[in-house]
Amino acid sequence: MKQGLSLRVSQHLALTPQLQQSIRLLQLSTLELSQEVEQMLDENPFLEVAEEAAPREDFGLGQVDTPVSQETREFESTTDSIAVSAEDTGAAGQNDAEPSSEAKLEESWDGDGSVDTAPDDSEWGGDATPRKNNNDDSDVDATELARSQESLQDHLHRQALSLRLSPEGKAALHFLIESLNDDGYLEDSLAALAAGLAGDDLEQLEAVEHEFAVALKLLQHMEPAGVGARNLAECLSLQLLDCRDNDETRAAIAMCQQPMELLAKRDVKRLSQLCGFPDAVIKGAIGLIGRLDPKPGRRFVNVERNLIVPDVLVVKSGRGFKVSLNSDVMPRLRVHDIYANALKQNKGQGGPALQQRLQEARWFIKNIQQRFDTILRVSSAIVERQKNFFTHGELAMRPLVLREIADELGLHESTISRVTTAKYMSTPFGTFELKYFFGSALGTETGGNASSTAVRALIKQFVASESLKKPLSDNQISEMLKEQGIECARRTVAKYREALRIAPANLRKSL
Repeated sequence: MKQGLSLRVSQHLALTPQLQQSIRLLQLSTLELSQEVEQMLDENPFLEVAEEAAPREDFGLGQVDTPVSQETREFESTTDSIAVSAEDTGAAGQNDAEPSSEAKLEESWDGDGSVDTAPDDSEWGGDATPRKNNNDDSDVDATELARSQESLQDHLHRQALSLRLSPEGKAALHFLIESLNDDGYLEDSLAALAAGLAGDDLEQLEAVEHEFAVALKLLQHMEPAGVGARNLAECLSLQLLDCRDNDETRAAIAMCQQPMELLAKRDVKRLSQLCGFPDAVIKGAIGLIGRLDPKPGRRFVNVERNLIVPDVLVVKSGRGFKVSLNSDVMPRLRVHDIYANALKQNKGQGGPALQQRLQEARWFIKNIQQRFDTILRVSSAIVERQKNFFTHGELAMRPLVLREIADELGLHESTISRVTTAKYMSTPFGTFELKYFFGSALGTETGGNASSTAVRALIKQFVASESLKKPLSDNQISEMLKEQGIECARRTVAKYREALRIAPANLRKSL
């Protein structure tokens, strides 16, 4: 083979560190951006927080004025300034696994408004019969205790103070209480817990397991009812023991000894055969179980609410809407003037490392500013496209894909995808992720398109107005959509219904 030299001219795209940072900041959520800013402030001495917003850099974006539509609805978009240094110039470049029968049962009983299993079933624990104890704490409301920041373990330890136990019994009960999860369940078996303490000593293992068995009986008689259970069936059975002794209670206890999937499916005939009670008693027992609390410990959990802070605010302004950035989520940063001037006056002493740090600080400020400018541009385009939603709600949502916004703004689809991920918009109808305004199109009889978001809202409306004694099947909902001129197959209806967390028709049917 003959060897030789040749010249070749080619072009390729290289992502500079500045461009890589710009892309990464664009896809960060508000919380992640805040953490990134804190980290950068710790690492870069040339970056500091400005107490007041400094004049923003001009990227040629400024205020985004959306055009006046034919309906004379005006959009006014303003940008809150982000603090930047005066030296800065230029711009920077779904299938889940099927849940278990217990999970289905708990989900269908969760009482969150999405699934209503029976007309007389209130939220979990609403009508549960309180356990009667001789303890002084028996009349304490768990809700009030949760408000006072008392945990489930603290509540149980206070009840244990009134019990006369041996030192070994107190230690065993204390260990079991501390082993409960947030729902009040004992996830590990007594043998496993004993093995973790006794090790390989068989005699000591048996003694510890015996103490645990005695302590568990005491624990399961404490408030709240059902605490210390090993599974859902045992939790429900413990609560049923405190209910009035009648046929429904006995039937409910017998039903808890059967496979939970039968109860989840509300298979009255099968449960009647297995438990030996008439259908009417089984139906009443299902209603009784529906009023129990499957997670007795959750009332004591201090759940920290994850509040969503919107990145964009949309408010009514005259006959149109005003689109603006939320100044609360915009970091006010600037280059430290003293350090920058000192480095400028002593160029020979600073070295390339400090010069690079200064340049990184400037890049970081520019990229953050460009991030919010891009979010504002995309949000304004969404508001213009979905203007009917901001007036009439989700039923008026129109089909929208990323390519439409990308073509309008001259950006790539991947950029629009990054902008709309984990970014939120506050609207007159609530706070939504920017991706919420995008939806596929379903054909209509007139040849037009309907948004999948609007179809889901219509399905939710149909289910809300259905008869509890004869709920609508997926096929019936599909036919009702066709009457509205929307072509939607039964499988598509089932997919949308599951996305809305609406149970099938057999689980929505009242007994």
